[in-house]
Amino acid sequence: MAFLFSLIVLAFAYAICRFLLMLIPPNVPSIDVDASDVLDDGNQTPDNSFIYIPPRGRTPQSETKVQCYEPATMKYLGYFPALSRAEVEERVAQARKAQKVWAKSSFKQRRQFLRILLKYIIEHQELICEISSRDTGKTMVDGSLGEIMTTCEKITWLLSEGEKWLKPEYRSSGRSMIHKKAKVEFHPLGVVGAIVSWNYPFHNIFNPMLAAVFSGNGIVIKVSENASWSGCFYFRIIQAALAAVGAPENLVDVITGFAETGEALVSSVDKIIFVGSPGVGRMIMRNASKTLTPVTLELGGKDAFIVCDDVDVAQIAVRAALQSSGQNCAGAERFYVHRDIYALFVSQVAKIVKSVSAGPPLAGKYDMGALCLLEHSEKLQNLVNDALDKGAEILARGSFGHLSEGAVDQYFPPTVIVNVNHTMKLMQEEAFGPIMPIMKFDTDEEVVKLANDSRYGLGCAVFSGSQHRAREIASQIQCGVAAINDFASNYMCQSLPFGGVKDSGFGRFAGVEGLRACCLVKSVVEDRWWPYIKTKIPKPIQYPVAENGFEFQESLVEALYGLNIWDRLRALVNVLKVLTEQNTPVSSRRND
Repeated sequence: MAFLFSLIVLAFAYAICRFLLMLIPPNVPSIDVDASDVLDDGNQTPDNSFIYIPPRGRTPQSETKVQCYEPATMKYLGYFPALSRAEVEERVAQARKAQKVWAKSSFKQRRQFLRILLKYIIEHQELICEISSRDTGKTMVDGSLGEIMTTCEKITWLLSEGEKWLKPEYRSSGRSMIHKKAKVEFHPLGVVGAIVSWNYPFHNIFNPMLAAVFSGNGIVIKVSENASWSGCFYFRIIQAALAAVGAPENLVDVITGFAETGEALVSSVDKIIFVGSPGVGRMIMRNASKTLTPVTLELGGKDAFIVCDDVDVAQIAVRAALQSSGQNCAGAERFYVHRDIYALFVSQVAKIVKSVSAGPPLAGKYDMGALCLLEHSEKLQNLVNDALDKGAEILARGSFGHLSEGAVDQYFPPTVIVNVNHTMKLMQEEAFGPIMPIMKFDTDEEVVKLANDSRYGLGCAVFSGSQHRAREIASQIQCGVAAINDFASNYMCQSLPFGGVKDSGFGRFAGVEGLRACCLVKSVVEDRWWPYIKTKIPKPIQYPVAENGFEFQESLVEALYGLNIWDRLRALVNVLKVLTEQNTPVSSRRND
């Protein structure tokens, strides 16, 4: 009893000490990142104060500069070089030299790098979100949710669990190798290449960078030509944090350019992570196949948003309108609503959309209608026209507030479309815009069939008053990410892998799977009781093989794997018998 009481006291004291240690703030240095040239304080130089008019019909790959501008206002932001193949190869070579040093770094040093980043992000949230907003047209709140919170979640998950998942993992050695230890080791690959999209420029850079660097790799990231301005500033944050922990220079690099730049990166690195369209993804695979470079592809989606007849319609209508709001949010693109609540649901959604008056993101309350890509509004209108030609109807459209001259093409009115079906391009092609096509369904079996009738398979969201019903529907949908009575919450759980199937790509980033995907996974087997017990080949199967060698093998297999314990014991007796017999080699018997 006294012993038990002592254990309880020790456990309580340990818990108290851990709690007190939590109260002591960690010693995390601050970093200084120059932002004087990116702040919109009204004091820009004449070169950076005019309205930019992008050239139409010109092939971007022919340009030597990546021109940057605010899509919401068309204000010019500057330019960055489009790197040539030789320049990319040189950047990768420099990262490779740095990685050889970083591969020997301790997890303590890597965690300190993460803490420095986390501290800067928390203290500079407004700056980070404002730069993202100006470069892509998203609102500050969207920037906070999609850029800041997701990145902070990833950092805290790596701080908490990253080392555990990269340490050697011991596995069962099986029956025949019981005298061995079996483990899996996770070693850095070398230099990872990432080609990332523009819709979340901060997180899309930090997401692969954090996993690569924490697992001991270097990384070179090609940012989108549509978000190079913000990407190059975010790179300064990474550089400052790496310098603060004494990391080798050039361990992380950010490069700018067009297709040639990306192609050069694919052929120069040890692994490629790509976020973009299926068409470009296929080109990435073709180029990677020449060097057998492993790839992870996240190629977008056409996510199904399913609403059953037992939900709170008003609440779910608001969620649906938000998730289809604009191309900056990779939201739901196909809405399936049960026939019994269809009329009420579409009326609620129409009311919400009609009340929206979208304007410049930094000044607006709604992330609805803003487009980052040049001429993307024309593509969206073509999708709408195709649906209308095939019998669809526009139920509601939002409006715009005050737009800058020349920026009209950078917006598309939030649009609710009904009477849609799967013959329409709008229900098959990824729109990445503020269009909400809503289709009826009668049974759960029907909606599963509709949701799976797509070449994409990234995610889905299922809403029902019965969690069991929602789980049953979601489990039958062919996708890599499913949310029950929510949408996109998976991405806030950074312990989970993220990725899709079919034309949405393959491989995973985030979570244990994404972290280990940045590693050379090595299987290791060694003697358990070395040097006291060493592996020796049994005499009957040593070369030259004995006459009873196969008899020995038969008995050994049954002794190890037989289904009946008595048969296994009988076989074991025969194994011992053969081992004690005088063995005659097969070759000698044949000569006789």
